Amino acid sequence: MSLKQTSVFLLIQFICYFRNGACGKVLVWPTEYSHWINIKVILDELVQRGHEVTVLVSSASILIGPSNESSINFEIFSAPFSKDDLEYNFGKWIGEWTNDFTKHSFWTYYSKMQKAFSEYSDIIQSLCKAVAWNKSLIKKLQGSKFDVILADATGPCGELLAELLKTPLVFSLRFCPGYRCEKYSGGLPLPPSYVPVVLAELSDHMTFVERVKNMLQVLYFDFWFQPFNEKSWNQLYSDVLGRPTTLTEMMGKADIWLIRTFWDLQFPHPFLPNFDFIGGFHCKPAKPLPKEMEEFVQSSGEHGVVVFSLGSMVKNMTEKKANVVASALAQIPQKVLWKFDGKKPDTLGSNTRLYKWIPQNDLLGHPKTKAFIAHGGTNGIYEAIYHGIPIVGIPLFADQPDNINHMVAKGAAVRVDFNTLSDTDLLSALKTVINDPSYKQNAMRLSRIHHDQPMKPLDRAIFWIEYVMRNKGAKHLRPALHDLSWFQYHSLDVIGFLLVCVVAVVFIITKCCLFCCHKTANMGKKKKE
Repeated sequence: MSLKQTSVFLLIQFICYFRNGACGKVLVWPTEYSHWINIKVILDELVQRGHEVTVLVSSASILIGPSNESSINFEIFSAPFSKDDLEYNFGKWIGEWTNDFTKHSFWTYYSKMQKAFSEYSDIIQSLCKAVAWNKSLIKKLQGSKFDVILADATGPCGELLAELLKTPLVFSLRFCPGYRCEKYSGGLPLPPSYVPVVLAELSDHMTFVERVKNMLQVLYFDFWFQPFNEKSWNQLYSDVLGRPTTLTEMMGKADIWLIRTFWDLQFPHPFLPNFDFIGGFHCKPAKPLPKEMEEFVQSSGEHGVVVFSLGSMVKNMTEKKANVVASALAQIPQKVLWKFDGKKPDTLGSNTRLYKWIPQNDLLGHPKTKAFIAHGGTNGIYEAIYHGIPIVGIPLFADQPDNINHMVAKGAAVRVDFNTLSDTDLLSALKTVINDPSYKQNAMRLSRIHHDQPMKPLDRAIFWIEYVMRNKGAKHLRPALHDLSWFQYHSLDVIGFLLVCVVAVVFIITKCCLFCCHKTANMGKKKKE
C-alpha cells in the first residue's frame, strides 16, 4: 500500500474502534475468473469500510492473489496441482462446452455436462482437502476469530470452513445447475409451472409444450444431475467432522444467500427472508476513456460505436470464425472496439480496432455506444442493463444462453448462434438492434428498473454481511423447513393422516348404514311373519 492508502486505512480502523468494534474480520473462499472479479468488488468495499478481509487461496490460483492496489490479505495454501494444470482444465471445459456440447441431443448434452462438472468437483474437492486436513492452517484460522465467512457456492468448502471455525456463513452465487443449491440447501420455493430451470433457456410465460420441457428438466436436475459429486463430498465432510453429514445439509446452514441477479434480468419468483438479489452490484458510472480510445470513439460521428467482448475466460477464437466476425463488422457504419487476443483477421475492416483489454463499463456508458456484442456473462449483461445498451448475444457456455434468452424475452437483445454463425447472421442482428428503436427503448426500461431501488445493490450486499457480523449470524431468518424431512415439508404425513381419517369415517358410516339397513330388513321380515 502507498503511504496515502495506509493513512486512510489506519484512519478507518481508528474510527471503527470508537464505533464499538463495528468493523469485523471476513474470511473468503472464492472461485476463479469472473466469479473472482465479481466478488472482489464486495471485498474492496468491505476494506474501504474498515473491515479486515482475508482470502483463502491456493498456490495454483489463476487470477486470485496479492496486488499493489489492494488492502486485502491473502492466506495461500499449497495446491496438489499447478496453476498450468488448473488453467488447462478450465480451458478444456470451456472449449468442449462451447464447441462440442451443443451439437448433441438433450441427454448426450447433459451427460457431457455432468462429466465436466464431475471433473470440476474433483478439483475443488482436492483444494478443500488441502485446507481441511491441514491442521496447522485450521488452527491458525481458528485463532484469527473471523466474524463471517463469505463463500462462492459454486465452489464447495466454504460451508465446511464455517463449521470448523464456528463462524456464520454468507453465500454469493449466480446459480447452481437446476437451482439444486438454492432449492435443496437454501429451501427456495421454485414452482416449475412458471419458474424456468436455469439452463433451460425458457421464459416465465411458457406454452404447454415448454412447461412439459421445463418439468422434464426439473425432474432431471432433481433426481439425476449433480453439479458436485455429492457422495464423495458427503464422505469428506463426514470424515472431517467425525459425524455423518451431507453437502446439502452443510450448505443449508448458510445464514444469508446473496444472488447475483435482480428483477431486471431475472423473472419474478418467490424468495425467502435470508435471500437477497444483488444483481449489478459491480456496476458504476462510466469514467473518461483513455485519450487514444476517446479520439477513435469520437471519430465515429453520428453513427456511434459498437463494443465487442467475449469476456475474461475466452482468450481467442478460430481464425475462420474470427474472419466471419470481422467481415460482418466491416459492413456496418459504426466504429467497433473489439476485445480480441489472437491473430489479426484478414477481413478486418478499417472501422474496427482490436484491443487485448478494454474498459468495458466505461465504453458501455459512453453516449456514442449503440450496441454491445456479448457472450452473455452476468457481469457484462448487467453493465449493459446499467447503461441501457441493447445486446447482440453470442452465448458460449454455462448460464450465458439463459441470460441472453432473458434479454431476448425482455426485448433488449437479439441472439445468434456461435457454432453456425455467418457474417450475414451477425450483420442482420447488429442492424436490428441498432436501427429498431424498440431495442434501445427496452434496454433503457430495464436500466430504469435497475436504478429504481431504495438501496444500491452493493450497499445491500455489504449491509447483509455486516448484519450477520453484528448479530453473530442470521439463523432467525432461516425458515423452519430446514428442520423438516421431505415428506413433512410437503405435508405428506398430514395428508396421509387425514386420508386415513376420511377412510375410517367413511368405513364407519358405511358399516353403520349397512347395519341399520340389515336391522330394518330383519324387522320388516318379522312384521310380515
